[in-house]
Amino acid sequence: MSKKNLLLLPGDGIGPEIMNEVKKLISFLNTKKNLDLAINEELVGGASYDKNKTPLTDDVLYKAQDSDAVLLGAVGGPQYDKLDFAKRPERALLRLRKELRLFANLRPAICFSELVSASSLKPEIVSDLDIMIVRELTGGIYFGEPRGIEPIQNGERKGINTHVYTTKEIVRVTKVAFDLAKKRNKKVTSAEKSNVMEAGLLWKEEVQKFYDENKQYKDIELSHMLADNCAMQLVRNPKQFDVIVTDNLFGDMLSDEAAMLTGSLGMLPSASLSEKDKNGRIRSMYEPCHGSAPDIAGKGIANPLAMILSFAMALKYSLNFDEVSDEIDKAVRAVLKDGLRTPDIMEDGKKKVSTSDMGSAIIDKLN
Repeated sequence: MSKKNLLLLPGDGIGPEIMNEVKKLISFLNTKKNLDLAINEELVGGASYDKNKTPLTDDVLYKAQDSDAVLLGAVGGPQYDKLDFAKRPERALLRLRKELRLFANLRPAICFSELVSASSLKPEIVSDLDIMIVRELTGGIYFGEPRGIEPIQNGERKGINTHVYTTKEIVRVTKVAFDLAKKRNKKVTSAEKSNVMEAGLLWKEEVQKFYDENKQYKDIELSHMLADNCAMQLVRNPKQFDVIVTDNLFGDMLSDEAAMLTGSLGMLPSASLSEKDKNGRIRSMYEPCHGSAPDIAGKGIANPLAMILSFAMALKYSLNFDEVSDEIDKAVRAVLKDGLRTPDIMEDGKKKVSTSDMGSAIIDKLN
């Protein structure tokens, strides 16, 4: 078995703390499960800016391109808010996604039965919820040109962003959604704003055309939904959804909303994947859905489970260790069943634990 190379980018805020728990887990798996994972750790985001005056150096980018998978903690903090836009920590994420050609973002929204009371919705609405949102990641309004802020008459200014999609961009992310649905509950919902946006109309037409022309997906149910209605339905009746495929902007919003159905962003992982290159290799980056949470950084109370589950996704989608990935998922459920909780998911009658304690408890379940 050849050695797999992981690039760890802890980043800012709670990023280094939660990444430490993944490093502990990797060390355990290398010793006890003979996984032979090699890790390289580098700076990204604000941590990189503080040292290098850029949120992502070319050297780190090259290492990301040469890795079998990239694990990222979190980036950003209030001390960077006044930086020029191109220097802000979040630009590292956009550059990594663009240069690694990570066009498909997979964000599961799973409500663990042990945490159903953490959701703001009624238990019967969210219990055993399991949605996968597939967000297109390299097109749309976040990358469209022209963009910028320009002076206009009378001392005013105007901001410009351009929402653009091509057939290829839509079709490739649609295929990812249908392939996932085939292994799940065989339902795909495509969300757009075809009623007011030409790019949304193109999205709807191309998704439908893909479905009509690819008969291998005929056992899958396809529906189209306006993105604002999708947002409402996620709160009203989320269990109607299986896989939701949508563009960059709406995917950003809908996945955050779906995440909060579960009660805590601290529980939810994500994966970003490229197309296969000529050698059959897929580049990938894995990160928790939550942010850098600077208000609790350094206190040892951050929830590491989303980071650990992101690593589990890497084991499944990039490193071909499906069995170990499933074992980690089961270990997470087991520690929750035992009543261990970090402060963000704490409930009466449960045991409050630190970031490190939670990570160690996962390892204990894998022993």
